[in-house]
Amino acid sequence: MSTPNGFPQHSRVCLTRSMEGGAVQDLQAKKAGKAAKKDAGGDGAPRKIGTPISETLKLLPEELKANMKIKSITPRPPRKPRLERAASLDEKSWRKWRRFRTSQESLTDPNETSSSNGSLQEASPSPPSRGRASPCNPCCQQDSLHSSPDALEASPGGKSRAGASDLGKRASEISSAFGGLLRGKAFAGGKPRLSQIMPARPLPPVELNVASHSLRTANRIDSDCLDYRHYPQHKFGRVSSSLSDSRLQGNGTLSDSCSTDSMKSTFSVLTPIRAKDVRSRSYLEGSLLASGALMGAEELSRYFPNRNMGIFVATWNMQGQKELPANLDDFLLPTDPDFAQDMYVIGVQEGCPDRREWEIRLQETLGPHYVLLHSAAHGVLYMSVFIRRDLIWFCSEVEYATVTTRIVSQIKTKGALAISFTFFGTSFLFITSHFTSGDSKVNERKLDYNKTIQALTLPKNVPDTNPYRSSSSDVTTRFDEVFWFGDFNFRLNKDRETVDSILNQNPDTDVSKLLVYDQLTSEMSRGSIFKGFQEADIHFRPSYKFDIGKDSYDTTSKQRTPSYTDRVVFRSRYKDDIQAVKYSSCPVIKTSDHRPVFALFRVRVRPGRDNIPLAAGLFDRDLYLIGIRRRATRELLKRREQKDQRSSSICSIS
Repeated sequence: MSTPNGFPQHSRVCLTRSMEGGAVQDLQAKKAGKAAKKDAGGDGAPRKIGTPISETLKLLPEELKANMKIKSITPRPPRKPRLERAASLDEKSWRKWRRFRTSQESLTDPNETSSSNGSLQEASPSPPSRGRASPCNPCCQQDSLHSSPDALEASPGGKSRAGASDLGKRASEISSAFGGLLRGKAFAGGKPRLSQIMPARPLPPVELNVASHSLRTANRIDSDCLDYRHYPQHKFGRVSSSLSDSRLQGNGTLSDSCSTDSMKSTFSVLTPIRAKDVRSRSYLEGSLLASGALMGAEELSRYFPNRNMGIFVATWNMQGQKELPANLDDFLLPTDPDFAQDMYVIGVQEGCPDRREWEIRLQETLGPHYVLLHSAAHGVLYMSVFIRRDLIWFCSEVEYATVTTRIVSQIKTKGALAISFTFFGTSFLFITSHFTSGDSKVNERKLDYNKTIQALTLPKNVPDTNPYRSSSSDVTTRFDEVFWFGDFNFRLNKDRETVDSILNQNPDTDVSKLLVYDQLTSEMSRGSIFKGFQEADIHFRPSYKFDIGKDSYDTTSKQRTPSYTDRVVFRSRYKDDIQAVKYSSCPVIKTSDHRPVFALFRVRVRPGRDNIPLAAGLFDRDLYLIGIRRRATRELLKRREQKDQRSSSICSIS
């Protein structure tokens, strides 16, 4: 729509609002009309719409410019409007209306057939606007926006004459114009943009993702391992309803939309296994680095990330006593290390008459987390190997051999008993021995050692892990890790009075003066016995010979000299594979004239191959059941005694 002067109506409105005073408006209108006629010429065509105000001002005479008091300013580009702020003022009511409609109706209307791009925006009515501008050409909107800062700055007196209502109207028009730009209404050919849809209610906080790769499994185990952190079920978020069996949800099994890693039971601490891995897994490939190898590197890293395992090795001369200690906790489970070991190997010399009862007591003390991998006997020499029950699958077949060092082979009080097997790719040999006794019989004890390493025929069926470093004349060279322990009967080359004086001077742990007279230390330094073996530093008092039930050394007429007869030595094919953590005795067990001696080791384990004879999880099941049944009965009796003690402490006064 154009005025009689040839100007569009919206251009005139924009022009008149940039001037001051009524006289100025009349002069501008007349001059603008003359300019329009002059530009129209003979054909009467109107001047181009959207002429900038600066060109219009050039048509005014010099005296009119002086009267208008236009300030000379430095030209600068128009200010960039703040679209986000202008849109936010108009979008508040729109978002409220949108949330209300979302909560009342479904977002998918069956009557709509438009595409997903902008379908929600086009089907919905336009958001309400406080000050909607009249529809006009986009060019006019741009000119009016560009001229607004110039007009405000070109009239310094406008602050006194122009009212605040004009500024409010201008702000409303700018807000409406840019609100239309944001919603896609300002430009006819522009791509419509969807308004942000807010949820009807706040989303629940996400504290823990059960499908996270960093979360292997959730922990929910028995009361014996209360140090594991237990997460309540409500902290895992919602249980998905996509499971076909609703009973899984009630039993604590969590799942989400990720079908590959979602099924992770809260009753297990084991790593989930993919179905495709089970399909392609073969335990008899014989490959060292195969992804599915039972003895391979991948499986080893799951259980031993640093490839070090803990081994407890102990020796005890029981002196043939029928009476067993009331409690073996201080012996097998010392309080110094914070954690129990992965393997327990106990060797006994002059064992008790009832060997089965001894093994049951060991199982009862270690509890249900350990199983008896193998036990063997040679006369009164006993050896028992316990291992954590989840590691039983990584052991080869267990082999053992014996040797008698006495002249009469039927008397089996002196000799050696050996047990060997392969764990993953590391071969182990455990030997317990009882050498010839006597203070001066050092040579006889060295003969016992030489006979043992030559007569033990191990391994038998299990292949040698490194045959190139083996010797047919020494059994200890045919295994990666060797532990030799027992009553070696080496004494102190000193009289009883001198030894007692040294012990009285150093009642704690300083026994270095005693070790100067130790026969075994001297012979090992010469290389005449236990070649290639090492022994940890000794910081405990001599383990022999005590009065039974007492802490005093031999008070009989024989007055035997206290000595370090019970020892634990070790050797390895590879340097630093075995590290001694603790080496001590157990002074609280006093049923024999010997004190038990034990050592804790950290041993490096290597991956192996599956083509060896496997134990396939074989262990002594009957012993396991009897041991845990006794353990449970003992706990019940202890609780009953505590309850009776509390009830008896309450006195009734009549």
